[in-house]
Amino acid sequence: MDNSDVTVSFSRLRIIDLSRNNFSGYLPTNFFKNLQSIRMGHENKLEPEYMEDVSDYIAFNYAYGLSFTVKGSETEFQSVLTSWMVIDFSDNQFFGELPKTLGELHSLIVLNLSHNCLTGPIPSSLGDLSELESLDLSSNKFQGRIPTELTNLGFLEVLNLSQNNLKGPIPQGKQFDTFTNDSYKENLGLCGLPLSKRCDNDRGTLVKFDTDDELNWKFSILMGYGCGLVLGLNMGYIVFATGKPWWLIRIVERVQQRFTKRTNSNSTTFIALFNGTIPECIGNLSSSLSHIDLWNNNFHGKIPESFAKYCTLQSFRINNNQIGGSLPRSLGNCKDLNLLDVGNNKLNDTFPNWLGNLDHLQVLVLRSNKFFGQMDNSDVTVSFSRLRIIDLSHNNFSGYLPTNFFKNLHSVRKGHENKLEPEYMEDVSDYVAFNFAYGLSFTVKGSATEFQSLLTKWMVIDFSDNQFFGELPKTLGELHSLIIVNLSHNCLTGPIPSSLGDLSELESLDLSSNKFQGRIPTELTNLGFLEVLNLSQNNLEGPIPQGKQFDTFTNDSYKENLGLCGLPLSKRCDNYRGTLVKFDRDDDELNWKFSILMGYGCGLVLGLSMGYIVFATGKPWWLIRIVERVQQRFTKR
Repeated sequence: MDNSDVTVSFSRLRIIDLSRNNFSGYLPTNFFKNLQSIRMGHENKLEPEYMEDVSDYIAFNYAYGLSFTVKGSETEFQSVLTSWMVIDFSDNQFFGELPKTLGELHSLIVLNLSHNCLTGPIPSSLGDLSELESLDLSSNKFQGRIPTELTNLGFLEVLNLSQNNLKGPIPQGKQFDTFTNDSYKENLGLCGLPLSKRCDNDRGTLVKFDTDDELNWKFSILMGYGCGLVLGLNMGYIVFATGKPWWLIRIVERVQQRFTKRTNSNSTTFIALFNGTIPECIGNLSSSLSHIDLWNNNFHGKIPESFAKYCTLQSFRINNNQIGGSLPRSLGNCKDLNLLDVGNNKLNDTFPNWLGNLDHLQVLVLRSNKFFGQMDNSDVTVSFSRLRIIDLSHNNFSGYLPTNFFKNLHSVRKGHENKLEPEYMEDVSDYVAFNFAYGLSFTVKGSATEFQSLLTKWMVIDFSDNQFFGELPKTLGELHSLIIVNLSHNCLTGPIPSSLGDLSELESLDLSSNKFQGRIPTELTNLGFLEVLNLSQNNLEGPIPQGKQFDTFTNDSYKENLGLCGLPLSKRCDNYRGTLVKFDRDDDELNWKFSILMGYGCGLVLGLSMGYIVFATGKPWWLIRIVERVQQRFTKR
């Protein structure tokens, strides 16, 4: 939409409704600047002024029957006030951040930007929209906190910020005290009323202690300190009494915050339970360690850059910390790496295509970080050949889905052998098995699940909650051993490819909160193991396929697809265009012929009546000439 050459256009525009289309790109900053009527506002008049044509003392209401979405529902108006100022860009494919200039449209009453791919923070300038009555920013990718300036909106009656990535305390006071949970649902980071989640532990908020609270707080610290001291003394006794391992004793003597667990003579796991930065020595030790587990701590800073040239690591896990920066390229030295989990940190980097050179990599988890940019790289031809599980969810990746990347997933394409005994992801050496995937968690069938062990046959792709756009590549249907596919909460468009029906092992398919169009492919009924299906919040239409696993799914699998019909929905498909009505029995054939006769009779009566009026009045003359020429009309003199 944006056009930098437009400087004075749409100066008197008051209502613009572009909802439910396929507009894309950044929101048009220059367009908003040119909305002079909304920027300047309307005069306060004693009498309401309507949109109508007044001439010769006759008023023609040309806005009669106009309908648009106001305060959450579509409403038809018999007349429209000139004071109405509305912007509705909902249900399109706009992306990028909200321009601050929106806050200059002081007379806006309704603003609906829901169901797009908008990112970044909600600008505090929206608090200047003093006339605003309805604000809908739901189903986008907004991040950060809800601006406290929004409490200045004294006329705000409807607020919908649901299905975003907002966090922190919900502002309190004024109109915000009237909104319910529905205004904020599916923002996992939000806290405070009306939600049940408290904000005591939210970073950046102050917790005030009265005199009694302060005593309880100090007592709690003393209790924690005592428990930690007892645990530390016991562990210290075991380590120093046995004298093993010697290198850990040296580290403990230096930083006094480490301990180890010996698994066998050739494999050592380093486990840490402390705060601070990751010590540089970890990188140097990578030539003598097989597994490093630093997950579920409170580390901050960066990952050391010094992974050894002859790194022997098979797993590296630092998930659930506060690690920032980028992934060190020296991790590429760890040629035996099977598992890399850096999820739930603050890493800020592009997709690590260079990890594709690690021939043994089976599990890659980058979930819940700040990774960004496009994934597709046409130069990568043999990468990730053994990758079985990839979780990129809750990041800022964008661009088209990586077709070449999917083509290179040879382990998922070929599948796993049917073995009588299950095979687990573990390190087996000297007849001792070390389960390096213990505690690994990812989203399975709609919820995060932690696993005690992980089967090698698990094949998972989770790209959810990013900013991918474009159509689903058909090559996705060639990954025959996939068990879980989650592409929800992106900006994917086009039809659902019928090739997904070839994923014979699939158990969970989530394509919700995208922009998919067209019908649900009937080929999906071939998925005999499908237990979870979520196609909600798209633009799908037509009849829902029936039979097999599809008979087990509920309304929730299809909600907010206004064009869908058929079971389990209450909307029937009888009148759906493009569907065939089959008549198998004699009764149906008789009903069909009777319906035609009824229609023929009604049409005949209507035609005779219209013919009488036309030829009795002689108007319009052009219609009479046509009738006389083609001789296909009925008349009555």
